[in-house]
Amino acid sequence: MAIKSPDLLQEPAFVSRQVSEARRYYLNLAPARHDDLVVVCGGVERMRPEYCVNRSTFPYYGIELVVEGKGTLMLQGEGYPLMPGVVFAYGPGVPHVIRNDPRHPMRKYYVDIAGRKVPKLLSDAGLAQGRPLRMTAAHELEDLFDDLDRESREDCQVSPELCATLVRLLLLKIRQRSMAEGRERPRSFDTYQRIRAHMQRRCLQLSTVEDVARECRVTPVYLSRLFHRFGSSGAYQYLVRQKMNLAASLLLDEGLLVKQVARRIGFRDAFQFSRAFKRVYGLSPQQFLAGHHRQNGNAEDTET
Repeated sequence: MAIKSPDLLQEPAFVSRQVSEARRYYLNLAPARHDDLVVVCGGVERMRPEYCVNRSTFPYYGIELVVEGKGTLMLQGEGYPLMPGVVFAYGPGVPHVIRNDPRHPMRKYYVDIAGRKVPKLLSDAGLAQGRPLRMTAAHELEDLFDDLDRESREDCQVSPELCATLVRLLLLKIRQRSMAEGRERPRSFDTYQRIRAHMQRRCLQLSTVEDVARECRVTPVYLSRLFHRFGSSGAYQYLVRQKMNLAASLLLDEGLLVKQVARRIGFRDAFQFSRAFKRVYGLSPQQFLAGHHRQNGNAEDTET
């Protein structure tokens, strides 16, 4: 669910109001000191141009991943650029300033955690040295952040434990995918990142892998090799996911009917769109909407 600005007044004091949209979850805002690892809260936010967070400390340990836009980070007095694929952490007693580039607003995931084992877990992942890390396959981290979001909303007794396990996986993935000090990433990875960003921006105008290859000035064979090497799915599957991400936003935020969304994102009919949506999310658009309305106590119908 996208939380718009008026609702932000109900958020905890440590949550920034300088966002244009956000999807957030809360699991345990009062973790016990003896716990090993507890997920407090998390989500994904899109920054307003004026976004700037300046903290001398923080009550929990925060992990953030930039997926769009640009900005700057001051961490313990040192400055670093923020861009897609950069992950960083902070915690109690760690001064930090996160500033948005108003020309290129950031979108970033975050998860706040607590527990006596967290400092060592962060250290093992390379996040305790007072500097951000660059990921070679940031989309794999995005998937884990999305898993956290989904599992946190399950009304289930094991949800907190499951989310804690996902955070451990996230930290292991950061350890696996972070670039070694002084090592330059290959040019092919930069090409891959450029193509993914182009697909995100142009997903409505792109229908096939050949469309993507032509606009990005690579061959379809090379495009396939890039996604095989750096991606967790093929190029066409990634394109479809971008379309479905947009579709989910249109269904929730603009209240469009399923058939209207199908036309907007270029499908011939609602049936074809619904099949593609279910392949990506595991449920139909109608089930997706019904679950959203139940979660928010809303009995609106979900006609197509």
